[in-house]
Amino acid sequence: MSDRRPGATAPPLPVWPLTAMFALVPLWWALGAFYLGWSLFGVVLLALLVTRGRVALPPGSAAWLVFLTLVLLSATRLDRATAYLSFGLRFGFLATALVVCVYVHTLVRDGTRWDRVLRPLGWYWLGVVALGWLAVLMPTFALTTPVEMALPHSISGERFIQALTHVRANEFNPQSRTPIYRTAAPYPYTNNWGTAYALLVPCVLAYLTSVRTGRFRVALWVSLPLSVVPAFLTLNRGMFLGLGAGLLYLGLRALVRGNARLIVSIGGLVVLVWVVSLVVPVQEMIDARVSSTDTNVDRMDLYVRTWQAVERSPLLGYGAPKSVDTTLAEEPLGTQGLIWQILYSHGIPALVVFLGWLVLVARRLAAAVSPAGHWLSTVPVIALVVIPVYAYIDPNLSVIFFAVGAGLAAVGGPVNRAPTGPSTMAQPVSLAPWRTRGVGRAAVPAPPVPPPAPQPATGVAAVPLRMPEPLAPPSAPATPPAAVPAPRSAPATPPATFPAPRSAPATPPATFPAPNVAPVVPTPRSATAPPASIAPPSTRAEATTGVPAPRSATTPPPAPATPAQSAGTAVPAPRAAAGPPPAPATPGATAAPRAATAPPPVPAPAVPAAEAVRPPASEPDRPVADAPRQGGTA
Repeated sequence: MSDRRPGATAPPLPVWPLTAMFALVPLWWALGAFYLGWSLFGVVLLALLVTRGRVALPPGSAAWLVFLTLVLLSATRLDRATAYLSFGLRFGFLATALVVCVYVHTLVRDGTRWDRVLRPLGWYWLGVVALGWLAVLMPTFALTTPVEMALPHSISGERFIQALTHVRANEFNPQSRTPIYRTAAPYPYTNNWGTAYALLVPCVLAYLTSVRTGRFRVALWVSLPLSVVPAFLTLNRGMFLGLGAGLLYLGLRALVRGNARLIVSIGGLVVLVWVVSLVVPVQEMIDARVSSTDTNVDRMDLYVRTWQAVERSPLLGYGAPKSVDTTLAEEPLGTQGLIWQILYSHGIPALVVFLGWLVLVARRLAAAVSPAGHWLSTVPVIALVVIPVYAYIDPNLSVIFFAVGAGLAAVGGPVNRAPTGPSTMAQPVSLAPWRTRGVGRAAVPAPPVPPPAPQPATGVAAVPLRMPEPLAPPSAPATPPAAVPAPRSAPATPPATFPAPRSAPATPPATFPAPNVAPVVPTPRSATAPPASIAPPSTRAEATTGVPAPRSATTPPPAPATPAQSAGTAVPAPRAAAGPPPAPATPGATAAPRAATAPPPVPAPAVPAAEAVRPPASEPDRPVADAPRQGGTA
């Protein structure tokens, strides 16, 4: 927490601490400070988070805090002074991993560019591959580091500290006549290198699938096939098992969701490994190593003795691994697998919480939909698979939490989608045309939309501009119209009193309205009920007033009617009439409607000829920005 005011903007977190922590691994390894100085970077990250103020903890943080509490309680079981040093170092790795996760999660949520966030992990990968090739080219390389010389002999002489500060490129037996050189740098043991490789491959693929430009991307592409050679020389069966489980998990998810592109990517990676296996005889080397050593028997004996010790202290364990002389293996109890280390050192409850955290984040990351999220979701799965045989309470734990923090931010959002190239993480989401329209009367959707079915007009906005006049009494005499329109099927040109055709509407001749006849408004064909203030007509042709329903937004508004056009022309028969057209009416007679089944009590009112022929137009000057998507009324 900080004393920053509540309304102040939080300062952005820098990326350089992660770069110094992960990108400079070869330098820290050569100095002998790769393991001993790792927690110092965690302190720097924690200080920056505290200076920033309040931060959102990623999912699973509460479970990890419970696990740290159980680990601290197990420290009461330590029985020697040197054990406190190894316990403090391991606890520093556990706490630093959580700080890295929170820091990366906050960076992504604050809007830091996605490629900048993942780049330190990419540099870490390049450093591991480069040191792996150093082990291939210089198998016997070893170095006495400055940190080893600076430490007191009582501390540097410990087996655990000696393995961390006196660096070697390979792990091998110096007393053997035919030693097997297995890649280890920058780690003290080859199993740590294999664990890092299995965890980093998905992270590199997450970067390559989300960032499509830049020289750094090219370097990662080149490093992928080059990394297979030192990876095969580790002869780590757990590494191949973890990678295979992660690819199988991702392939099944892609198959269920029908993601053909992801399936092709997994197939390409498998083909690459197969091609390199044709050059490097990895299977023969593994068989030779297993046949010349008793590694399987030693491991099983170590696991049995570890479980027997856990039964005597199941709740808090013993605080740290311990060397004994009762096993066939040379390694202490509580090693050769993280399950056994947590069981022996911290007890059964701590192991349950640790496994629960891995399952929780794996389930959370399973909701990822982006390519980068897909690859990052395999990291906790790989960690679950290799946990029985490999231990990763070291810098590899920070790699897991780095990937989990970025993946959780990608799933929960907001994820930074600033342009970093034509990538799936950088492309903006295309909006529907309805959302991209402007505001105003002239705003319409970009693509043409077919006119919806006309709906009954309601509301104030559907009232025409010209209001009808009061109706005449039903008993008032009325003069019949001068003529009726010609039928639609007549090929001859109608006389001057007939309405003009649709293609070229003409002005009807001047006629005199009959007395006591009120002008009306044409009733729309889809209208089903007249206004409440007007009595229902006896037939469709006798409708006195109505509200026109709009057809489309592009139909021109009707021309204003003149007094001469308000009456004097007969209403044409509806289109649905199937009978023959009636004969022209003589003065004093009334033309019967086509669809009528009984003589009407009053003559049919007249409407303007131009409006009777022309289809009803939509209301003028209606803004469409607020109209519903599928048509309808305002």
